[in-house]
Amino acid sequence: MGIFAVERDHREGSDVDDVLARARESVDPALRAAVGTLPPSLQRVAAYHFGWSEADGSPAAGPSGKAIRPALVLAATQALGGDPAAAARAAAAVELIHNFTLLHDDVIDGDDTRRHRLTAWRVFGTTEAILVGDALHSLALRTLAEDPHPAAQAAVRRLADCVVELCAGQQADCAFEQRSDVSLAECLAMAEAKTGALLGCACAVGALYAGAGEEVAQAMDAFGREIGLAFQLIDDLIGIWGDPEVTGKPVGADLVARKKSLPVVAALGTGTAEAAVLAGLYGLDRRLTEEELARCARAVEVSGGRAWAQGESCERMAAAIAHLAAAVPEPADADDLLALAELVTRRSH
Repeated sequence: MGIFAVERDHREGSDVDDVLARARESVDPALRAAVGTLPPSLQRVAAYHFGWSEADGSPAAGPSGKAIRPALVLAATQALGGDPAAAARAAAAVELIHNFTLLHDDVIDGDDTRRHRLTAWRVFGTTEAILVGDALHSLALRTLAEDPHPAAQAAVRRLADCVVELCAGQQADCAFEQRSDVSLAECLAMAEAKTGALLGCACAVGALYAGAGEEVAQAMDAFGREIGLAFQLIDDLIGIWGDPEVTGKPVGADLVARKKSLPVVAALGTGTAEAAVLAGLYGLDRRLTEEELARCARAVEVSGGRAWAQGESCERMAAAIAHLAAAVPEPADADDLLALAELVTRRSH
């Protein structure tokens, strides 16, 4: 951490709410313009998913997501001396890819709620949700392809490669549900592909739009990937111990789905008596009772899975900041990126 940690201790740094608000203000017009080019039937589903409208098409005032990924694009561009406004289309493209994955993930995972209301597939059906996700993917690539910025071509290539990695990560995640021998190394690799890849891509694209070379872009990619792993670790903890009033999802949602999340895999690998209890409950071919879900959560905690995930999240944040220091030598220039990085470890939903 070095000088970055010292600097953060002696000044307030950036207000993350302001960073996110500025990102939404910058990116929202490009997002709405892209979605506005869709046929009305697809546009209706997309607008509902983004939180812009209700299922009947009437305007909505609900939350539309934190915009962490587009904020990373803009913050990376700014940190490296570029103009964030010039990267607005690139940031919108990254957000479109993120929402393409959310639409598909909700179908694959059978999730009923997102952002405290029914998921798009629950309202419009699986076919509609999948097709709109596909459309958002295409919109993302077109948004970049039509951007006159000199970094757009390299950004298209990075984003396309990222989507392939995301798909591989999702495939591995689904395959793990059918296996009882998932290793922690495999689980971490899956999390990096499924979550870290897009955050890394966001930071690298921001670097490219600032005119940075490949070495700096790679350091920024590594920074984002480590943030992604920290994000996933916290998300997995929330999936077990999150408050439904805050998360909008049922108690122990990941346990209900028998997900091989990082804390669960860490616990199963300890070989303890509690790990055996957890393995036995995960192996039952029926829905777990509330008492059994509570027993699973206790087994993960007693086996050390919860503590490991919390500690590993801190380690990943330390690694992220080391990569950031290599790419952005002046700490003051990295305030917004640091604020976004810290946000993931304070998440409760």
